[in-house]
Amino acid sequence: MPDSVIHAGLEPGRIRLVLLHGWGADAEDLLPLGDGLAALSSLPAECIGLQAPEPHPGGQGRQWYGLFPANWQAVPSATQQLRGRIEALDLETIPLSRTVLIGFSQGGAMALHVGCDMPLAGVISCSGYPHPGWQPPHTRPPVLLLHGLDDDVVPAAAAEKLRELLSGDSNHCELKTFAGGHTIPAEAQTAMGEAIRSWLG
Repeated sequence: MPDSVIHAGLEPGRIRLVLLHGWGADAEDLLPLGDGLAALSSLPAECIGLQAPEPHPGGQGRQWYGLFPANWQAVPSATQQLRGRIEALDLETIPLSRTVLIGFSQGGAMALHVGCDMPLAGVISCSGYPHPGWQPPHTRPPVLLLHGLDDDVVPAAAAEKLRELLSGDSNHCELKTFAGGHTIPAEAQTAMGEAIRSWLG
């Protein structure tokens, strides 16, 4: 599995969606979501699924850092490495100002930690959580948080904590909850498409 997988539409991309998978998945996991969001936003998009650097302890999939037990000491290195990979994209045809960073679960935590400190068009976290001690910068991109009220993997209280952390500045942060568990249902995808269109349309 390569470090990243790219899906490009028939038209040259006007925006970029960078997708960060969850614990135990891989770079291809969220590409169908990215393609769907490009269609929902009605904007020609380049979708890039990034591969987490570490093998999952179960033998399949990848992880951004160890979770069971949680290896929070690895977060600074993991976020620094991810930041470098995203900064490298700015050297290509689509600038970071037209890039949205999207993550699910552990990928959502990584998206927020890294993306809030970069000149992106927006950050979307699905079923994400805050890393211990994380404080968002005062100036950051707009953020959309999505979380299932019945999530038994990352409880919905994590989304409330994120909203609390992200509401302390003048930048836009929206939390949308839905009935359901640790997943990204159609209503969440619709909200994501609307956000992308409002940020970049």
